[in-house]
Amino acid sequence: MLNQRPRRRGCLIEFLYPTGKDVAVPGCAAVLDGDGGDERSGAERGVVGNQGSLRDRLEGRDRDLALVHRRTEGDETGAVFFARSDEAWVLSGANVHISFVGQDDGSESERELDGRRVAIINANLSSGLDLTRARRLRENLGISFMADIKGGPFEIDAMTAAHFLAAPNPDGRSNAVVVKPWVSGQDVTGRPRGLWIIDFGVGMPEREAALYEAPFEYVREVVRPKRLASRSIIEAWWQHERPRPEMRLALSRLTRLIATTQVAKYRLFVWLTTDSLPDQRVIVIARDDDYFLGVLQCRLHEIWSLAAGSRLEDRPTYTPTTCFETFPFPRPTDEQREAIAVAARELVLLRDGWLNPPGLTGSELRKRTLTNLYNERPSWLANAHNDLDSAVLATYGWPVDLANPEILERLLALNLEREPA
Repeated sequence: MLNQRPRRRGCLIEFLYPTGKDVAVPGCAAVLDGDGGDERSGAERGVVGNQGSLRDRLEGRDRDLALVHRRTEGDETGAVFFARSDEAWVLSGANVHISFVGQDDGSESERELDGRRVAIINANLSSGLDLTRARRLRENLGISFMADIKGGPFEIDAMTAAHFLAAPNPDGRSNAVVVKPWVSGQDVTGRPRGLWIIDFGVGMPEREAALYEAPFEYVREVVRPKRLASRSIIEAWWQHERPRPEMRLALSRLTRLIATTQVAKYRLFVWLTTDSLPDQRVIVIARDDDYFLGVLQCRLHEIWSLAAGSRLEDRPTYTPTTCFETFPFPRPTDEQREAIAVAARELVLLRDGWLNPPGLTGSELRKRTLTNLYNERPSWLANAHNDLDSAVLATYGWPVDLANPEILERLLALNLEREPA
């Protein structure tokens, strides 16, 4: 039976329930009852013996890690002796994936993770090498960002965008300042959909925004009613909910940026122009050099991001804090940097040539997506990645046949060396 007080912190949902040594996972039930709840731990509330929790895996993973870490370390809240890292759960018609965590008072000596005996359960519900020990590197801060959250129907189709771009304004200003190509995760891994978005930037006053006549009137008629009826965190209904000023500042001196999708089957990095606006499902890296894209697209960073990140159903997720800011980038010589840049440019050139060859019909082009390319993984693609991987490994001074577990061990050691506790 569930303890009466579910705890909810932001997007983190936790339920404590008494159990015996054998946690009855299939028999658990839960009721989500709003935003309130007791912030005290089970021990602080006087709950003793074994406990368990259900954790929503969709959001808030970084906030979860600190809490689970306390448990895996066996402090006053007890230790985790049982966990299911990824389980499907249907509640009120919503099909989500959650994690189960069983916690005791520290006396249980056996550990079980996903149905198998293990020596230790890490804070990210893995066993073996504990990448949750990795630290955010100061040299990586302020480069990678979760992109813009619009908070309303600011997006428009290409025909509407063309009309707005051609429309005059009373003081002669161009609507191109606020009407921009819009890029979602679907546009990165699939075919570009040709959508646009109205974006009045960060802090633009209403009087100034109104001088962009046609886009402003559209937002006033279409977005404003929905924004006023929502639980918006800002009063400026003509502005995006979270426009990411830090991201925009970092991109202000660049003409292109590196982008990857937050959730995708493959960890792929692409170029976008800075006159476009990526949405919240896109992770933005504020760098414009081929070398940097090459390191991100290499096997080492892919292995690291898969191990350090989490999953949504069967798809890996990528976040700036856990995957990017913890990754120890190489420190190459000028010659090594250029070798990686050359390999990266060749990979991008070949991929772009495959995506948009001349002479194909529209229906044929629609099948040419990055996801489909990596599903097929033709020999030329594998060869291009091998060349890139070899160039990156050389900057670390590591052999090309290094196994994945050894790569992770070396990267973790390098991370801890660069950012001492």
